Amino acid sequence: MTGLLVVVPLGASILILIWVFTSIDNILQPIVRAIAGRNIPGVGFGVTIILIYLAGVVARNFLGKKLMIWGNSILVRVPVLRGLYTGIRQIMQSVAATDRASFMQVVLVEFPRKEMWTVGFVTKEITTEDGEKFVNVLIPTSPTPWSGYFQILKEKDIIRTQISVEEAVKMIVSGGMTVPPGLHNKLSH
Repeated sequence: MTGLLVVVPLGASILILIWVFTSIDNILQPIVRAIAGRNIPGVGFGVTIILIYLAGVVARNFLGKKLMIWGNSILVRVPVLRGLYTGIRQIMQSVAATDRASFMQVVLVEFPRKEMWTVGFVTKEITTEDGEKFVNVLIPTSPTPWSGYFQILKEKDIIRTQISVEEAVKMIVSGGMTVPPGLHNKLSH
């Protein structure tokens, strides 16, 4: 089962990249043949890598940010693409977050019922005006930790752990086959 969890996403990514390389290669080879007098293998690969790099460079400067906002506004208006694009964008933003921690800490919560413990990720902590503390927790589903249930819980209803986010994600993706040391000790207190 763990092998499938690794091979399927990797295989899908490779197939998509091969399709992109081949498509660009098919578009550019007639131009290359007209200029160089022969086909040059790998043009699609090289151009794809350059385009990905340039997209990153453009997206980081002022004009690029304006262009990204404009492109986003167009994509979210197309009914068929809206849901897909928005979902993928949110996943990519949370996975690639470099300026902030998407998940602050790993906690244990009683979910979906009392005495049934589940791993959760703290996404935000809030203190109300009267001093009561609440914690926003994403309770991930296995094997895809970026989806799950969002809960707003009182501080007293969570157990904080010393488990790293990376260890928790490995445990979730593996369906519990890899368990960080000391996790079960937290439940006996």
